[in-house]
Amino acid sequence: MADAHSSETDPRRQRAVYVISVAAELAGVHPQTLRIYERKGLVEPARTVGGSRRYSDDDIHLLQRIQTLTDEGLNLAGVKRVLELEGRIADLEARLAQARHEASAAVDATHRTYRRDLVPMRQAMVRYGETASVLRHLLEQ
Repeated sequence: MADAHSSETDPRRQRAVYVISVAAELAGVHPQTLRIYERKGLVEPARTVGGSRRYSDDDIHLLQRIQTLTDEGLNLAGVKRVLELEGRIADLEARLAQARHEASAAVDATHRTYRRDLVPMRQAMVRYGETASVLRHLLEQ
């Protein structure tokens, strides 16, 4: 499951370096609890070639978030749903930010086209009383 709080810009946070006992201690839970979380689909630790679990800093933050939610009274099914919704919200916020950026760029591009259509003031002005001669000049062209 993707962590809604992961930092995609910092690969060090995603590097799986902690063995299960260290991860459990950092998260404040028993190692068996981490195995239960994995079975329930709440966390997916990396695996070594030999099959040992390895947890990253992002995994530790996710485990701490799970602990917070269970401490608040949610069961594991509720925790899973909250994490899914938090992930969806993060995705929608990112998509909204991208859409806002694209809309702003489109508005800026449109405004730049307006500036090219502007006529310098001295070419657009006609002094009072010269209207007829200006119109005659334009019609002759």
